[in-house]
Amino acid sequence: MTENSNDTKLPVFITLGFVVIGLIIAAIGGISHGSVFGGVVASLGAIPACWGMFIGIQQKTQATLLFSVLSFLTALAVAVVLIGLRVFHWFT
Repeated sequence: MTENSNDTKLPVFITLGFVVIGLIIAAIGGISHGSVFGGVVASLGAIPACWGMFIGIQQKTQATLLFSVLSFLTALAVAVVLIGLRVFHWFT
């Protein structure tokens, strides 16, 4: 019973790692110009976040589920901003 009660946050850290890598990629080319590749890398962080949500639901732990949902939303928000800035830069 104790093996299922651990509150793992590894998917959250992996997601945040993808987000940071995406921001670093965007910063190399100029953060105000955005980056499609950085946005795609940041959006890849949604995959481990979804896995974390699944783990949180299976273990019935609210903390894992909460942090996974927040990291999922963060990954998608960063991806939308980075890609949106690049598209805006193309048209201006």
